[in-house]
Amino acid sequence: MTELTVRTLNRTLLLRQHLTERVSMPAADLIRHLVAVQGQEPNWPYIGLWARLQEFRHEDLQTLLDDRSVVRSTMIRKTVHLAAAEDFRWLHPTVKPFVAADLKAAYFKEALGMVDLDKLAAIGRELLAGQTVSRRELGRQLGQRFTTPYPGRLAQGLTALVPLVHDAKAGAWGGWRGRQVGVALAEDWMGAPVEPKPQPETMILRYLAAFGPASVPDMQNWSGVTRLAEVVERLRPGLRVFRDDTGRELFDLPDAPIADADLPVPVRFLPAFDNVALGHNDRRRVISDADRARITKIASAGVPMYLVDGFVHGRWDLAGSTIHITPWHPLSAADETAVLAEAEQMLPAILPGEDGKVVIDRV
Repeated sequence: MTELTVRTLNRTLLLRQHLTERVSMPAADLIRHLVAVQGQEPNWPYIGLWARLQEFRHEDLQTLLDDRSVVRSTMIRKTVHLAAAEDFRWLHPTVKPFVAADLKAAYFKEALGMVDLDKLAAIGRELLAGQTVSRRELGRQLGQRFTTPYPGRLAQGLTALVPLVHDAKAGAWGGWRGRQVGVALAEDWMGAPVEPKPQPETMILRYLAAFGPASVPDMQNWSGVTRLAEVVERLRPGLRVFRDDTGRELFDLPDAPIADADLPVPVRFLPAFDNVALGHNDRRRVISDADRARITKIASAGVPMYLVDGFVHGRWDLAGSTIHITPWHPLSAADETAVLAEAEQMLPAILPGEDGKVVIDRV
């Protein structure tokens, strides 16, 4: 059984994530390839797509949200993601048990403890049928039907019971502050029902195409879905199996590319929560354990990062019209030039129509 080094896994991940070079493909195709793109903060998907695509424009993604071919909703890891509408149809029932488990948490129990959840789901469907309603208004209307000191949590709880999607404005460029998120029944919004049964096999195979080779814990960390070992065992005859430097089994599609460990890779700037940083349980293929711990102390792994030689090298932030780069490791003269050049290239993507500048903040 072939052992893959951390560097080989790094190059392979960047290759499959289209971060070794920008590609010319429609944004919709890239989103389908990535399965789900983290979108808790509306601006981040735009940066993630810009890092991977040639000539990406904000309107390319907004058009997909407007025509409803891409939807925004709670998906993997119980967080907001973007996915192609046809993928949401099978992905939602596959991750729903994990999302619905939130209703057992104290936060929801104190609000929903005496609420009949089947009735909540039925009335929620009734209130949303054929229309989009803001979550605040939905909570108000549900609060008139159910006795609870926390009516807003009724609307949140409904998300775990019924397939809901956000309106297109919720994913628009420009941030979320002051924006009321509208929600709608997924089947109404997409014009098609979600699938009746989970499809974990589909999820694993699609995940491996964009993130493999990967272990079962990697798959579970990315998706939030547990007990995938038995699913992988069913798929094993059709998969390649490798080992990493710790002896752990890594599974992969039989025809997926394995990159050369010496493949040159460019500097890349990534948004917070980018796929490449959260796609595995063992993330050494892109970030060291020490730097991962550093990020967790800063903001629960939610900081924008940049890559040098394929690995996380530091963080970046936008303050006003200035990109601040904070290296965590020494930069050679050549790497510093490349980092500054990529940041300068990113300025029009994050400050459309504005002038900006880039500075490196020395720690």
